[in-house]
Amino acid sequence: EQAVRDVGEIPLPPYINRPVQAGDESDYQTVYAREPGSVAAPTAGLHFTPELLDRIEKNGTGIVRLTLHVGLGTFRPVEAIDIRNHIMHSEIYELKSEEAAKLNRARREGKRIVAVGTTSVRTLETTFVSGEGFVPQMGETGIFIFPGYQFKGVDALITNFHLPKSSLLMLVYAFGGVSLMRMAYKHAVASDFRFFSYGDAMIII
Repeated sequence: EQAVRDVGEIPLPPYINRPVQAGDESDYQTVYAREPGSVAAPTAGLHFTPELLDRIEKNGTGIVRLTLHVGLGTFRPVEAIDIRNHIMHSEIYELKSEEAAKLNRARREGKRIVAVGTTSVRTLETTFVSGEGFVPQMGETGIFIFPGYQFKGVDALITNFHLPKSSLLMLVYAFGGVSLMRMAYKHAVASDFRFFSYGDAMIII
């Protein structure tokens, strides 16, 4: 791990067409990151600061932490003419027992599960089992979520604005509905919102 730190550099997304800068090590990293392993940041989480997380908890909203190692495949466009033929990349995840218990307790109490980022949605949907709830586990998820998918464990989503033809955009369309998301993206373009990793975010409820 230290050797990687010594010779490596922050793996910026391919559409950021410039050399790595000194500030990227902190800017392209969430404040709650713990375990090394991702090759890309879960960019919806870049909007959170320690102060904001503290305010969220003080307002009575629970925070559940899971491990997800984002892979380079997150940037790969969907090229299949029929999207059902797209082969999704897999990502390593872990949902610990105490965190799964928090999620299940929240559902029993009628609270909403708000996912931060599309990759977190994939993990949460993978670990949710009908009739059991969220099941603690560690593994790899290759779930491909596109319009028509029935969500089981996630009630709301915080996400950035994504690249065309990406699996991330298809997940967002599945969650928010195609027509509503088209309207949202048209509004974002007309309003000069910033897109992609260092861009703006929205919440879908």
